[in-house]
Amino acid sequence: MLTTRRLLDTFKQIGISHAVGLPDNSTAALFHALADDPDIYLITVTREGEAFATAAGLWLGGQKPLVVIQNTGLLEAGDALRGTLIRMRLPVVCLVSYRGYKSLAARANSPLTPDELSRRDIDSVAALLEPTLRAWTLPYELVSDNADAEKIIAAQQRAHEQNFPQVIIIAETIH
Repeated sequence: MLTTRRLLDTFKQIGISHAVGLPDNSTAALFHALADDPDIYLITVTREGEAFATAAGLWLGGQKPLVVIQNTGLLEAGDALRGTLIRMRLPVVCLVSYRGYKSLAARANSPLTPDELSRRDIDSVAALLEPTLRAWTLPYELVSDNADAEKIIAAQQRAHEQNFPQVIIIAETIH
C-alpha cells in the first residue's frame, strides 16, 4: 500500500517546495494531505498543461516543484510537457497516476489492436502511457507501495544529474 504519510515524508526529504497538479480518484487522498501540510505549497490547476507551465515557472524562480497528474492528463498535456520541462531540460519529477493499470496488467502487456483501442470496456490510456513516455525519452519508474518510495528519491537525484524531467508512475490508489 502507498500512503500519503510516506509520500509527504519523501517529498520533504528531497526538498519539494510545491506540488502542482490536478487530483483524480487515485491521488485524492494525497491532495487532501498536501492541502493540510504546512511545508509543501499546493497549487491546483484546471488543466494538466498548466501544471507543467506552473512547475517550469516555479523552478526558474528557484523553487523545487513536483507535478501530480493522471495518465489521461499527461497525454492531453503532452505539448505543454514537451515545450516546457523537456525542451527547457528542467529537472522536475512528475507523479502520474496510472488509470487502467490493473486491467492492462491482466492482458500480459500485449499491444492493443485498433479494434481494442476503440472498445468501451478497455481503458486504452493504460496501454498508451508507457509507450508515450518512451517516445518522449522520459525516464520512468513504477511505484505501487511504500517500499517503492525510494524510487522517488532516486528519480529526483537523476533529474538533477541529467537536467531532465523524470516520471514516477503511481500504480495504486494512494491511501
